[in-house]
Amino acid sequence: MPRKNILVVLVLAGVALILAGSTYFLHRDAGHAGFSALASTPAQPAAAESADAPVIRFVKNPEMAPAFQAQDILGKPVTNADWPGKVVLVNFWATWCPPCRMEIPELLELKKEYGDRLEIIGISEDDDPPAKVLKFAQSVKMTYPIVMYTPEIVASYGGVPALPTSFLIDTKGRVVTKHSGLYPIERYDQEIRALLGMPIEARIETFIDQGQIFLKNAANATELPGVDFKGLTADQKKGALRRMNAETCTCGCGLTVSQCRVNDSECPTSKGIAAQIVKDAASGVKPPAEPAAKGTKSISQ
Repeated sequence: MPRKNILVVLVLAGVALILAGSTYFLHRDAGHAGFSALASTPAQPAAAESADAPVIRFVKNPEMAPAFQAQDILGKPVTNADWPGKVVLVNFWATWCPPCRMEIPELLELKKEYGDRLEIIGISEDDDPPAKVLKFAQSVKMTYPIVMYTPEIVASYGGVPALPTSFLIDTKGRVVTKHSGLYPIERYDQEIRALLGMPIEARIETFIDQGQIFLKNAANATELPGVDFKGLTADQKKGALRRMNAETCTCGCGLTVSQCRVNDSECPTSKGIAAQIVKDAASGVKPPAEPAAKGTKSISQ
């Protein structure tokens, strides 16, 4: 299925969930693994202590944002060399994406509220020429830079399985969280305030990135969405995870089985492969041997 059609299906599903009163998250299974409470310290903004307070989740030991240097649709340079000291929201979107259009006014409100302390970069995944995207942007009075996507930009952020998807970057240039689908402006507001050291009415928790932000970190996961490791010994589970991180899913995504489970917990192909790997691990079946490179001999020869 073409990339745009896949994204349209995911987008329409997201709209349905929003209208049903639910917040849409693509990684609803993966997004809660590994979270632990983070005690308030003098270096953190004062946060609400009530158990009923909203929760903000930031990655523990965040990675630096990928190097970024491009031109926006007006021909102006956009580079992350200008980002230190600001909170940055890198927003992947498209003009044909209904939830993307729905959140534009909210992003503009955030930009108006925080001014130079917040930078928003829109990465357009439109196949249309930049002039058409510019015409749309002007019609809705988008004031932040818009860059046309390239495979390199998308790959540097580990892939973007649904639109809209936003990466939030702190004032030190580190990616601290990622949101797929519509995300409440009130939550964005609390996250931005926290990163700017302002008082917030929320609790802060941290999590270890196991693919929720950068898919390459799925190799760190000890649990995967929809994969039942019950009944395996510790060594069997370790072997199963190692195999899932080595084998490529056959659904066409080009990801490892582990990455596909994190990226799309609904994928029946990676779910089936993972189940078979667990079954093999439990019964002692060894993974298929990699074919020997041409001109070399296997160890057994």
